[in-house]
Amino acid sequence: DKPVLMRAALRSGALAIVPKSQPMSHLAEAIKLAAEGAIINNPETSAMIDADSNFKEANLSAREREVLSLYASGLSLKQVAFQLEIKQSSAKEHIDRVRVKYAKLGREAGTKVDLYRRAIEDGIISGDLL
Repeated sequence: DKPVLMRAALRSGALAIVPKSQPMSHLAEAIKLAAEGAIINNPETSAMIDADSNFKEANLSAREREVLSLYASGLSLKQVAFQLEIKQSSAKEHIDRVRVKYAKLGREAGTKVDLYRRAIEDGIISGDLL
């Protein structure tokens, strides 16, 4: 269905979605803007993202994002704690809070693999690790 395809395109790095109903000039303009590094926004894309609960932000703190990035990239909690110079229990608390925030959005992250997926979806890490 359309929202699933749009979500997949955006998560794969698409900078814009130009509906087929739009004139070719809109596509050309979107390509030009993307090449210039502009943020492209159109009403249809925005409306679909707003209506799609899978795009809802987890509103992670900077530290939660940092811990998630390292942990989802393959480090153990002990290694994350060592690298960030925090206690292992603090690293675990951050991961626990991240899991709760994702769960509240219906984006379960009960396993390390789930956290890896969420981190990729949210642009916290790249999917190049595999």
